[in-house]
Amino acid sequence: MVTQGSIDNARAWIALIRAGVAVSALRSLVNEAGSASATLDLPEARWRQAGEKGDALRRLRAGEPVPVADLAWLEHDAHHLIGWDDPDYPALLRRAPGPPAALFVEGDPDLLWHPQIAIVGSRHATAGGMDNARDFARAFAQAGLLVTSGLAEGVDAAAHMAALDADAPTIAVVGTGTDIAYPRGHARLAARIREHGAIVSEFLPGTPPAREHFPRRNRIIAGLALGTLVVEAADRSGALITARMASEAGREVFAVPGSIHNPLARGCHRLIRQGAALVEDAREVIESLAPVAAGLADALRARLHAAAESPAPAGRGTTTPTTAATDPDHARVLAALGHDPVGIDVLVQRTGLTVAALSSILLLLELQGQAAADHGRYARR
Repeated sequence: MVTQGSIDNARAWIALIRAGVAVSALRSLVNEAGSASATLDLPEARWRQAGEKGDALRRLRAGEPVPVADLAWLEHDAHHLIGWDDPDYPALLRRAPGPPAALFVEGDPDLLWHPQIAIVGSRHATAGGMDNARDFARAFAQAGLLVTSGLAEGVDAAAHMAALDADAPTIAVVGTGTDIAYPRGHARLAARIREHGAIVSEFLPGTPPAREHFPRRNRIIAGLALGTLVVEAADRSGALITARMASEAGREVFAVPGSIHNPLARGCHRLIRQGAALVEDAREVIESLAPVAAGLADALRARLHAAAESPAPAGRGTTTPTTAATDPDHARVLAALGHDPVGIDVLVQRTGLTVAALSSILLLLELQGQAAADHGRYARR
């Protein structure tokens, strides 16, 4: 149910974003205050400690009203603003390096919690590359993995359309406002995604495309997904940026090989040399991600059950029942965690578990409030 408090908090988020508060400072301030609206009341000294020099705070204290267009966007039933203080902020994205402070969503926001696979590649893909994007996306959709991409021409569009044609939802993360179709020729595709999936952005409604927006979009794609599949990419490509960000977030990276004579295969070949998994069939990706996907699905079910039993206060995450008492692997991971953050390679040595199994358990423990993650390193909470 939409309450006056949630409306006020959404307005506070828009005011904070419009004031130009840096993302990292905003996350820190909201963590301390507990909500976006309470953040506005923090003393100026605390803002300066967070790295804000006062310009944003002066704009906020000036009391400029939230633009009418922003309020109109918020009033639409299919429009959602998910802030850092919201228990529905997607768990995997929260664990990624440099997550956005808030997300604007048009469509179904619950999809952000579903197990996702990112499919990225060239805007100028070959016919074979487009076929591969469609085939992989269709297979992922049929297996229950949600396809996420960036609504760009080429591989992105092929992946989105294949998922929709398989009667499955898809998520498009964009480098504009959610209400802007970019490129313009994808307006109809964007409308289909709004109806049967979700369009996501960290940018305010009405924000036009800009070159510097797209690397920021790519980190969200990588952070939402369990893994990233690169279909075709040149040596210098936005798809390779997404792959690098996925790796930095501790996620799996997969690459489809191609002809040595195809310049759009060189990026994939470079990823493979750097350690990405070479894949020729969607089943290889599905089998690799299955343990972590199952963990995320279990966590989602438990979170929804807990929320139904006892709704969490605004800005607080719900917890799931402890499983360490009944699952020896969970108990082993908890025992291996200390108060000093360690990398997953250390935990593999301490527990003897595979990376996939560890990732699944760590995700559950974090959602239960028993573990904390920071830039790919884990500690007991």
